[in-house]
Amino acid sequence: MSDVIRLLPDSVANQIAAGEVIQRPSSVIKELVENAVDAGATIIKIILKDAGRTLIQIVDNGCGMSATDARLAFERHSTSKIVKADDLFALSTMGFRGEALASICAVARVELRTMRKEDTMGTCIVIEGSRVESQEPAALTPGSNFMVKNLFFNVPARRKFLKSDQVEMGHILREFERMALVNPSIEFELVHNDVVLHQLLPSTLKQRIVALFGKSMDKQLVPVSTDTSLVGINGFVSRPENARKRGALQYFMVNGRNMRHPYFHKAVLSCYEQLIPAEEQPCYFINLSVDPATIDVNIHPTKSEIKFEEEQAIWKILAAAIKEGLGRFNAVPSIEFDLEDAPEIPVFNPNADATHELKLDTSYDPFKTGRGGATGTRASSISSKDWESLYKEFERNRDEGYAGVKASTLNDFPEDDVVETTVESKVLFDEHESAPDVMQLKNRYILSPSKSGLMVVDQHRAHVRVLYEKYLESAQQNKLSTQRVIFPETVELSASQSQLLESLADTLSGLGFELTCLGGNAWEVNGVPSVMNDVNPQELLLAIVETADDTGKEVADTLLSRLAGAMANVAAIKSGQPLSTQEMEKLLSELLRLATPNYTHDGKLVLNIITTDDIGKMFM
Repeated sequence: MSDVIRLLPDSVANQIAAGEVIQRPSSVIKELVENAVDAGATIIKIILKDAGRTLIQIVDNGCGMSATDARLAFERHSTSKIVKADDLFALSTMGFRGEALASICAVARVELRTMRKEDTMGTCIVIEGSRVESQEPAALTPGSNFMVKNLFFNVPARRKFLKSDQVEMGHILREFERMALVNPSIEFELVHNDVVLHQLLPSTLKQRIVALFGKSMDKQLVPVSTDTSLVGINGFVSRPENARKRGALQYFMVNGRNMRHPYFHKAVLSCYEQLIPAEEQPCYFINLSVDPATIDVNIHPTKSEIKFEEEQAIWKILAAAIKEGLGRFNAVPSIEFDLEDAPEIPVFNPNADATHELKLDTSYDPFKTGRGGATGTRASSISSKDWESLYKEFERNRDEGYAGVKASTLNDFPEDDVVETTVESKVLFDEHESAPDVMQLKNRYILSPSKSGLMVVDQHRAHVRVLYEKYLESAQQNKLSTQRVIFPETVELSASQSQLLESLADTLSGLGFELTCLGGNAWEVNGVPSVMNDVNPQELLLAIVETADDTGKEVADTLLSRLAGAMANVAAIKSGQPLSTQEMEKLLSELLRLATPNYTHDGKLVLNIITTDDIGKMFM
């Protein structure tokens, strides 16, 4: 039997490595920009065509390469960042594996023009599918100019599974934002299809955040800073009132490198407990400075997962720093007392003259008793009272109060209290009105009897289900008209959100939206669908953008379904909103007329039945 183990050709090995390192156009940009940063560049320009499918060009003013280095840089595991294994534990550069360039040239046509500052002539090298086609000298300016053309031209399956240009551009913009945040001292320019999307000058971290995400961020941020022997922390977190239900901006950086760290993310969230609702998330931009020997970045080819030696200690320091920052800048809301109808509490002042309206009865003698054992003065005042008529008046007022009680009275009982049925509570339904068929519990659930027991309905999800069907049907039949708003509202988006919203403009216009791009990622809402009342345009627009962000499909029905779901989520009644009996009955009627009322469009349970048998078991 012949031997079966053989070495893979370099071209095949490079394509295998490319599958891990190069996943989409944004991965190419990340690797090339990190190389430019390691080369000491102070100006980096990114030029794209067709969201990176046709062209990705990275131009920098870094140190450049010699002709020999330029040729060797595209070989696997060739790098200038490390020499021996111990160097992995003292990394000060973004790259170190020596796989990125080899992976890129394995799945694209690459042209590199580079020259060192001390040289008078540069070099131009062209590589296609890991094969060097040409290398010749060229007159260039110092720095490097990478051009990656026709990405995945030789891997049709990978190119086929790329998303639409809008979705891929969204990924590129988010990657660009991460790189720009971690390198605020570097000038960045991003151009897509000859349109300048970003022009960022060297700045501080806060200025870079405002430049990327809008001027509104300036007043939302609270600085966080601490320096210990274990870790240095600096950055910004958002105020509790600026927490977001969706699209929260959350960035962790360590030693100038972006990272994801769920454990530290929980540390941030713990600082906002009792300050923001459970469904909201704070924004944060936090940079950690640690000894490179105490972290391990050599876990994943993308280098976004990092292990820390002292995770628990850093967790506590991070939480303490954020709490201190929130407290120092009064970001934690103070207790507000209701002063209306509150009694006035006098302040003792021994130097002030006593002024009061108190009148003393000089004829009162506590030792002189009269009829019934009371003094004469007090006895006469008691005898003048008609206690029987006073009691009848009390009963009349009580009955009038019962008549005004509605089903929402259930919301006034604490969760752990036992509601007892008394003679007086029976009068509530026997004398004034029959027991209602629906009741509201805690301003969140609707209770209604059913054939098999008790039906419990989540009022928010029920309304979402009803509105979703209504909006989707109207959109498919083009029945959604526009209702112009009296005061147009301006919404500031990030560059990635603005890019996606621009691609959705025609679809949203068909749904009844009237939007105007004001430039600089700002949009003006002039009209909303007429079926939507009392909806915050900014919240609605953000919900739509986030919902459509990861669609990646150009099927109109799929996009309409997602947009209808986003609109329904924003417009539906919220948990905690009291409803009248008529409103609850109407909502249940509309819900139960649907073909599938049990679940929302995204699979969340709407209603549940507590059977009579289950109720009986509670009393066994």
